[in-house]
Amino acid sequence: MPRNIIDVTDLTVEEIDQLIATAEDIIADPVKYQNACAHKQLATLFFEPSTRTRLSFESAMLALGGSVLGFSEANSSSTAKGETVGDTIHTVSCYADIIAMRHPKEGAPYAAAQFSEVPIINAGDGGHNHPTQTLTDLLTIHREKGRLDNFTVGFCGDLKFGRTVHSLVNALSRYANINYVLISPNELKLPRYVKEEALKKKGIPYTQTTDLESVIPQLDILYMTRVQKERFFNEEDYLRLKDSYILTPEKLVNAKADLSILHPLPRVNEISVAVDRDPRAAYWRQVKNGKFIRMALIMKLLGIEV
Repeated sequence: MPRNIIDVTDLTVEEIDQLIATAEDIIADPVKYQNACAHKQLATLFFEPSTRTRLSFESAMLALGGSVLGFSEANSSSTAKGETVGDTIHTVSCYADIIAMRHPKEGAPYAAAQFSEVPIINAGDGGHNHPTQTLTDLLTIHREKGRLDNFTVGFCGDLKFGRTVHSLVNALSRYANINYVLISPNELKLPRYVKEEALKKKGIPYTQTTDLESVIPQLDILYMTRVQKERFFNEEDYLRLKDSYILTPEKLVNAKADLSILHPLPRVNEISVAVDRDPRAAYWRQVKNGKFIRMALIMKLLGIEV
């Protein structure tokens, strides 16, 4: 059976540390890896729109010397004709060596994996999981801070539907001495099941607040998220909540000099473009890191070592 990555917890802490070390080596010496996946094919099956995730997977495979096939929206696949996702996956696994799949329905990549003859990487399923974004976040934190323990992290914005938040909270809960500050409107709090499984069961303390400015001085990392219009059933609720938090240079006056600001992107207006010039803004470095950690993961699942 091929190995799949549906949730970041499918990887052990040791495996994550190994992936980060491989990504660091790729950054230091990319030429060494340029033919690592020669004659291998990645299929990108994106049943939901994406820019960064899809292109970073494609860029990662091409940088490894492999090739890419696939589609970027469900309407351009046979699912538009009524084909089941299982049949689509079974077919594509006959053509490709590894599959990256995004789907709007939670659990779809897990179900698809039952039909695949090659490894499947979950590239995001609804509001559920986004493991490669989490690996990107972990690599970024490691590069920014030099460690994955002993810091205070604030998650701000849409914590209810934000799959990147859910995945990262789960991943960081396996590292020592991390303080969590959960900043959101009451309607967009981190789901109870995430708090129960990742934090309460492990006795990890956390703080919940609606006020970003009151807690920003204590943060080592600020993870901003957008309020996701596509997750709302009611546009009125979206319009009421979409501008709950807008990070500006003025709000960073009392923040630590070495604060790292992360964002999974895309942003709407929750981070002012004026913040982009602040050296604490790490989200463009985060985008670059996504390519390198996906290169490391593709090689791992294909059993390729350089």
